[in-house]
Order: sequence, then C-alpha cells, then structure tokens
Amino acid sequence: MTATPKHSLMACLLLLAAAAVLFVLNLLLGTVDIPLPFIVSTLLGRTADVDAGTHAVVWTNIIIQSRLPQTLTALLAGAGLSVSGLQMQTVFRNPLAGPSVLGISNGASLGVALVVLLSGQIGGVVLSRMGLAGDAAITLAAVAGALAVMGLIVAVAQRVSGNAALLIIGVMTGYMATAVIGVLKFFSAEEDVKAYVVWGLGSFSRVSGQRVVLFAVLMGLLLPLSMLLIKRMNLLLLGDAYARNLGLDIRRARTEVIAASGILSAVVTAFCGPIMFMGLAVPHLARALFRTTDHRVLMPATLLIGANFSLLCNIIARMPGFEGALPVNSVTALVGAPIIAMVIYSRS
Repeated sequence: MTATPKHSLMACLLLLAAAAVLFVLNLLLGTVDIPLPFIVSTLLGRTADVDAGTHAVVWTNIIIQSRLPQTLTALLAGAGLSVSGLQMQTVFRNPLAGPSVLGISNGASLGVALVVLLSGQIGGVVLSRMGLAGDAAITLAAVAGALAVMGLIVAVAQRVSGNAALLIIGVMTGYMATAVIGVLKFFSAEEDVKAYVVWGLGSFSRVSGQRVVLFAVLMGLLLPLSMLLIKRMNLLLLGDAYARNLGLDIRRARTEVIAASGILSAVVTAFCGPIMFMGLAVPHLARALFRTTDHRVLMPATLLIGANFSLLCNIIARMPGFEGALPVNSVTALVGAPIIAMVIYSRS
C-alpha cells in the first residue's frame, strides 16, 4: 500500500525529530562526559551560565573544535551520499547503482593516491605529516580526480544514448583507476601506503575549522539544487519513450542528474574519504518505508534517512571503550546491512 501524503509528511517530521535527537547525542556521547546543560549553553554562546569549574575550557574546545564539526560533517555527508545514490539508481533504473558506480569515487581515490604516494617517491615528503597543508593538498587532489572522471562521464553521456553502455564505461573507468592505484602502491614506501589506506577508510573527524564551514556551504548549495531535479527524475523513471513524448530532453536531463550526483559524491569523498554503503542502501530503505516511487517524497525521505543513519554510525564509531574512532566504512556496513536487509525483506 502506498503511503498517503499525510502519512509521508508525518514520517518526514519524525525523521527530522530523530535527526535532532541524534545530533544532540553526537555532541553528548564520547570518551569525555560533558553535561547536557553545558553543551546547550556552549551552542548558545553562554558558557558562563553553567558552573563547569576547571573543565570549562577543555569541554568547550572538545565541543567546538571536535564534536560539533564532526557531527555536522556526518549529517551533511550522509544526506549528500544518499541523495546521490537515489539519483544514480533513478537515471540508470538499476537497484545496484550508487555514487561509486561511474568511477567518480575511484577518480577521487586516484587523485589522492597520485599526491600521497608520489609525494614520498619524488619529494621525500609524507603529506599526512604536513598538517593543514597536507590536508588541503589531499582535498584538492580528491576534488580534481573526481571532477576529471565526472567530466569524462558527462562528455560520454552526451554521445551515448543507452544507459547500459554508459554504466559499463563508468565501471571500466573505475577499474582502470583502481589498477593505477595498485601500481602506485606497489612502488611506494610503506609509510606512504599506510597514509593512503588510512584516508581510504573514511572519516568524519578530519573535517574541522574552516574546512567544515566550506563543506557546509557547498552541501548547502548542492542539496537544494538536487531537489530542483525532482520532476526530471520522475519523468526518467517512466522510460525514455514516455518521457520524450512528454517533452523531456532525455540526454540533457540524464546529464544534469549525473552531474548533480557526481558533484555531491565528489565533494563528500574529497572531505571525508570514500564512504561506502550509504549511497547504495539508503534509497532502498526509503522506498521500503514510504512505499512510493514519487521523488517528491523519496528525495526528502532519502535525505533525512541518510542523515539519521550517518549520525547513528558516527555515534557507534566514537562510543566509549574504543580508543580513537572506528573506521566509518566498517560501521556503516556492519550496522546498516542487517537492518536494511530486514526492512526490505519484510516489505517485499
């Protein structure tokens, strides 16, 4: 049974409330216990209103410099990857499509590999030890690699009419990028390879300071722009012949959706590393829960579910008892796969 508009609105409001609760829990939970009143006062800029004793400065630094940027990054990255996955699955009408299906994530990884692995070979400098300069170089390399592959895919999309052919070309591009990365690893020093592997595990904690502001601004622009493609996505879902009869320019619409999805994926990968699973699985969870194919419902639902899921995984990765933080990719798959499999199985 398809969910009614009233039920869909109520479900979205519940997801929004859940995201607010998980946002607060991300600030509250961690290896250091910080009282909730102090967190609220810090966010409101009134730390003097709560008596924290000698811990005030330490707690403020933990909230402002660590937990708040990490929480914002997790929320925006989860929303962006989930929307990107929904766009890919719609344009290719393929349930296994995701942000990495066209090799865009592989392109970002290749850009980082060229910088990280070659820096030690050529200049004798390990970028992971260069602080902000190294982080900036890695981010720029990831953006350049992702945008280069996306530009190639968009150019091919203008000349190839079939979705299957474009999908195969994207997958082959990803394989070639992976092959080049393997060669670079083979000839690189152990320390450089370790730095690259750590980046490839994915993390929400590496985005801090001015970088989180830039990330938030970019996602704040890209996510609303993706919402403008809802009508085109609904028409693409009907099939090329029917959409063309309704006046849709198939190639232009497909290129716009691919570009929007690719840029979202590229930005998240550049700042957080390759985050797997969410872009593939969350759209299926949204369809199973809301029982609709209408993107006017699916787009906001997918965005909210992705944000909630990412915030939940970030809490688990930083739970007390873990030294440091677990890799995000491990948590997303271990936690999400059984839940989503059960939901889809029960709804089928």
